[in-house]
Amino acid sequence: MLQWTTFNDGPRFAMIVHHTDAEPEFAYDREVPVGKLDKASDEAPSRGWTVVDIKSDWQTVYPVAKP
Repeated sequence: MLQWTTFNDGPRFAMIVHHTDAEPEFAYDREVPVGKLDKASDEAPSRGWTVVDIKSDWQTVYPVAKP
């Protein structure tokens, strides 16, 4: 889907949400039984895909209101 989205010219946005925080969700990366993120991680920089890391970046993307 990322390849298809960014194949043609014109405005495009391709983002990978990298689930690295196993506390609230399931973390996935290169060495997991399902949801491996190996090929996309390798290709992201050269293809201009944005990678958002749940554990370290998500507060910046979607801040949680503090009481």
